[in-house]
Amino acid sequence: MKIMVIQGPNINMLGLRETAIYGPMKMEEIHEQMKLAASQNNVEIEFFQSNYEGEIVDKIQECLGVFDGIIINAAAYTHTSVAIRDAIASVNLPAIEVHISNVYRREEFRQKSLIAPVCAGTVTGFGAFSYHLALMGIIQICDHIKKIQSKA
Repeated sequence: MKIMVIQGPNINMLGLRETAIYGPMKMEEIHEQMKLAASQNNVEIEFFQSNYEGEIVDKIQECLGVFDGIIINAAAYTHTSVAIRDAIASVNLPAIEVHISNVYRREEFRQKSLIAPVCAGTVTGFGAFSYHLALMGIIQICDHIKKIQSKA
């Protein structure tokens, strides 16, 4: 099983920006924890971060035929990007949307996700642990899909 983790704008600044909201953990530390959890579950995992919408769309499209699932924190693009939403829908891979903060306790504009309707699920508000929960979720979803396909 192969999982792609896609990080959107400003996620590369974790640990430095607004630590009261996003916590002290850096993106690289989150990735290290995810690598450990993935290896314990016999899962290959890769990471990509970009501040540019088009690069995120390209990476989602590149997952087709290579990865079994996607974990995505589209960050601010969650609320604005029809292009990222359409890219997720077009590859027809299970995706889990992740947010470190509880977006429903924040500004009203953050409470609407354009990508949630094309994702298998959303994890929000558990700090850096949101990524671990998303990883466990995508593993379960991908396992379920493989079991169904093997019976067909």
